[in-house]
Amino acid sequence: MAAQGHGQMKKHNEGIHEMKISNNRNGMAKKRLVVSMLMTGLLISVLAGCGDQSPAPKEGVAPSEQAGKPDTEKQPEKGEEHGLRLSEEEAQRAGIKVQKLEPQERAEQIVVTATIQANQDKLAHVAPRVPGRIVKVRANLGDKVKRGQPLAVLDSIELGEARSAYLQAASEASVAQAGFERAERLQADNIIPEKEFLRARAEHEKAHASLRAAADKLRMMGVAPEKLAGSTFPLTAPFAGTVIEKKAVLGELAPVDQSLFTVADLSTLWIEANLFEKDLAKVKAGAQASVTVSAYPGVVYKGRLTYISSVMDKETRTVKARVEVPNPDGRLKPEMFATAAIHTGSSMKALLLPEDAVLLVQGQPTVFVAEQGGFEPRAVEVGDRGQGMAVIKSGIEPGEAVVVSGAYALKARLLKSQIGDAD
Repeated sequence: MAAQGHGQMKKHNEGIHEMKISNNRNGMAKKRLVVSMLMTGLLISVLAGCGDQSPAPKEGVAPSEQAGKPDTEKQPEKGEEHGLRLSEEEAQRAGIKVQKLEPQERAEQIVVTATIQANQDKLAHVAPRVPGRIVKVRANLGDKVKRGQPLAVLDSIELGEARSAYLQAASEASVAQAGFERAERLQADNIIPEKEFLRARAEHEKAHASLRAAADKLRMMGVAPEKLAGSTFPLTAPFAGTVIEKKAVLGELAPVDQSLFTVADLSTLWIEANLFEKDLAKVKAGAQASVTVSAYPGVVYKGRLTYISSVMDKETRTVKARVEVPNPDGRLKPEMFATAAIHTGSSMKALLLPEDAVLLVQGQPTVFVAEQGGFEPRAVEVGDRGQGMAVIKSGIEPGEAVVVSGAYALKARLLKSQIGDAD
């Protein structure tokens, strides 16, 4: 029994020892788990911190290109910081000229669009006074003609009849003249009675009256009796000018109500414009005006406001006005579009730039300002234009240096740089 008790005690002690070993193992496993969890949390924190510091990659840019760039660094776009940069040689080759802008005294004026018309006081539609067939055409479009110069020759039956009547009247007048002279001599010698003399004188006067009537009829037909030859007659120019319209066709019958030629004296022209109601108080007849056309840049034609209508168009709320302009060289043509600047008589100070210096960039009037060694595009508000100059209302301050020549070259370079950035 002692031996049996001893054996049970030994088993009990061994069980306690194994339990302690198992508890130790469980404790170490728990410690390893805690340490593992702590390490995992620390690693996640470190990775999260690193993730906050690294910027997200930009679209279309390789990560290698972004490496080493701090957060606060912003790369300026081409031409953004100091504008377009050109070397001195490039600027000279492009013809770029810079001028410091200062307010200039400028005559106040009203600028209107207009149409050039022929001077209606020196324009004639040439038509025959009697119907006839065109047998010769002696003038063409654009010909310079003199007063009385034949434009065409017509053959008219009515004119032939009038000529026959004139020749008959002339013959009768000649006979009556001879009879009267004979009666006058006989009556002086008391050979014929007074009654015969008075009858001869009456016939003489009647024949000459008929002759004058026949001659007047020819003149009304536009033909001088002494120059009449047959049934043909010339259609002549009423004054010196230019043939601006021709409808005469050889062989056609020309009626009296159809114009065959239009002759105009283009040495002076009318510039027809419309004045707005708000501008009527600023102008008056006799005011000086300057006219420009796109066909001749930089050329200014001086004229005078000769007419302001007394009636306003109720639909457009405008009044017709007319500027008369000399055209000695004939460069201005009827139906051309023009710009007329009518002077009001007062003056004002304004910033002026050549019209070529103001360009449209993306639909906005733009000029180039010289800044920090470059050329900066600057949007501006443009006022009146005229005589090749434009008034700058805003966008530029007095004293700034602005490109006045060569702006087109800068615009081309600007557009090229924008296309390159888009690529």
